[in-house]
Amino acid sequence: MRRITLGCSLAVVALVGWLVAPALAQGTKTARGNVTAMTADTMTVKAGEKEMKFTVDGKTVLTASGAGTAERKAEAAGKGGPKLADFVKVGDAVEVEYHETGATLHAANIRRIRSAGAGGGTTSDDRAQSATQTANGTVESITGSTLTITGSQSGGTFKQSFNIDAKTRAVAVGAGTAAQAAGGKVSFNDVVGVGDQVTVTYRQSGDSLHAEEVRVRAKKK
Repeated sequence: MRRITLGCSLAVVALVGWLVAPALAQGTKTARGNVTAMTADTMTVKAGEKEMKFTVDGKTVLTASGAGTAERKAEAAGKGGPKLADFVKVGDAVEVEYHETGATLHAANIRRIRSAGAGGGTTSDDRAQSATQTANGTVESITGSTLTITGSQSGGTFKQSFNIDAKTRAVAVGAGTAAQAAGGKVSFNDVVGVGDQVTVTYRQSGDSLHAEEVRVRAKKK
């Protein structure tokens, strides 16, 4: 029977968090969701739209209310320690800190929580993709659906392409006046042109970058 290390008090939980912190900086990811299936060595969690299967072993830390008391009782009874199923059930909401090695997801820490949150949970990868980022550069080309910029970074050059659509905002000094002159209707290309220096605010969507706003900092001379 595999043994699972358990947190038994706020102090222990705090210590676990301190010990796990260096690992977080070395590629530990997180997922919040609801348990959909369990075996002695695995736990499956539905985090939002993702179904994730984690391996559980003697290095897995489980933080749950009353875990310390239950562990002592199991030891006294000579059972060799409690099982994962003693503390987490199918349907429970959990937060899992895990390491990804190839196709294997190893659960480093499993914490029972009250709710997985809106949408049935999320992952650190999802949160990273949903965060807005910015890029500064010079517009190299514009097509009907793509904006490409170039620039310098860390002593080198870069080229970056963004998807643009009807939701992409184009902002520039004088754009409001131009819109009025055109009866309130201007196209993206009326505001942003090749050679303009721009700041692009974007989000990652899968393998693509979607431009939410393109702000012209300086028009092409």
